[in-house]
Amino acid sequence: MNNQILLVEDDTEIIKNLSMFLKSEGFETVSVRGQKEALEFIEENALEIDLVLLDVSLADGNGFSVCAAIKANSDLPVIFLTASGDEYSVVTGLDLGADDYIGKPFRPRELMSRIRSVLRRCGKTVSILELGDVRIDTAGGSVSKNGQDIFLSALEYRILLVFANHKGRVLSRSKLLEEIWDFAGEFVNDNTLTVYIKRLREKIESDPQNPKIIKTIRGLGYRAD
Repeated sequence: MNNQILLVEDDTEIIKNLSMFLKSEGFETVSVRGQKEALEFIEENALEIDLVLLDVSLADGNGFSVCAAIKANSDLPVIFLTASGDEYSVVTGLDLGADDYIGKPFRPRELMSRIRSVLRRCGKTVSILELGDVRIDTAGGSVSKNGQDIFLSALEYRILLVFANHKGRVLSRSKLLEEIWDFAGEFVNDNTLTVYIKRLREKIESDPQNPKIIKTIRGLGYRAD
C-alpha cells in the first residue's frame, strides 16, 4: 500500500497540480480545503494518513489550529506550506510541532525530498512497488532489479512510477504525457517521451529489444506488467 498524504489547501490550482504530481511519485493523496473539514477527516482517518501537507491560510480558520490539534492527539507528521519569506509562519509552525516547512512557490523535487525525509525520520512504512523483478522504493526514491540498484534520471523515475501505479492498464501516449507533465516547467513532448521510454527499457529490461515489463500495445500505447 502506498503512503497516503492529506493535503490541506484552499487553492484549487495548487490542489490539482500537487495531487497529480504526488500521484506520479507513488503517493495516494486526499485533499480538503478548510480547518473544519481537515479536523473531521483526520479524526475519522488518522490511522490511514502518513503525512499532512498543511497550508497556513485556509478557507476557514488556519493551519496553525489544525497543526496544534494534530500534535495534541497524535505523532502524525506535518509539513507546512508557507508564503515565501514569511518568517513568522515558519517559526510559529515549528513551535507548534511541525516537522518541516517549505515556502511557496516551491520546486516539486525539493518538496518530494522533504516529504521522504520526514517519512523516514518518523518511521513511516516504506512503500514498495514492483514491476516484474524491478522494485521501487517510493519513500527512498530508489529502484533496484534483482537486488542491484538502477540509477534513473528524474523523468525516467517519474515515468516508471506512472507505469507502476497503473500496472496492467493500457496507457496512451497522451495519458502518459499528462501524467508526467512537470508543473515546475519541464517540457515533455511526444518525441521526448519516445526517447525516455527507450532509455528506461535499456535500464530495467533484461532484453530491451523484447521488453517484458513495459510492453508496446500497437495502436493504443503501453502496458506495464
